[in-house]
Amino acid sequence: MPNGLVSIVAICGGLLVVGGLVGLLDRRRFTPHWLLLAAALVFLNDAALTRCYGLIPDILGGEWNWTGKLLALGLTLAIASHPAFGWKNSGLTFRQREGSLPPALLASLPIIALYLYFAVAGDETASVESIAFQLTLPGLEEETFYRGILLLAFTQAFRGRARFLGVDWGWGAILSSILFGLTHAFGYGDGSFSFDLLTFLLTGVPALILVWMRERTGSLLLPIVLHNFGNSIGYFV
Repeated sequence: MPNGLVSIVAICGGLLVVGGLVGLLDRRRFTPHWLLLAAALVFLNDAALTRCYGLIPDILGGEWNWTGKLLALGLTLAIASHPAFGWKNSGLTFRQREGSLPPALLASLPIIALYLYFAVAGDETASVESIAFQLTLPGLEEETFYRGILLLAFTQAFRGRARFLGVDWGWGAILSSILFGLTHAFGYGDGSFSFDLLTFLLTGVPALILVWMRERTGSLLLPIVLHNFGNSIGYFV
């Protein structure tokens, strides 16, 4: 079995266990089939990113995973087109909620500062392909999935809400951010699992801020821009 498949099965299994326990705490506002759908979305997204774990040829080639990212983005957009999701409900709109941009832009400052810190400290080599890739696909694919359809699935699964900092928070915000961190920090290889706490914190914590932006503005536009900024700024400073 491919290492990546082992890793994603473990992540999806953990999601179902943790999500099920969370749901038991508030059964009246828990919809189990949406949790199952969320786990299925995580698995399908990973399958697309890995080109079905190598079964689909790398048609586009190149240094970066163009084929996998485009497959995953296409799958996400197709799912968002389904009436159960919808583009607007998934955050796929340019329209920003009235009065939401000033606080959202202010909240982006710590993320920008973090990205600039690591960009200055690092020494990345820029190629045309690297710049083109990092300016586009990471933010487009990952934000539309994690802060788009996956967050929406979790929102439907866990309907309990708490108002904080101008948005209604639910378990979906936490679980989607944890999953985002795990996909970067958790893996399987050489017969054992690995976990990098620093990578998890550096991806999972900013993910919470991006969730807040998506909920505050009603759009994925700013999260996508910030995501691609963070991925590419190291090539320019």
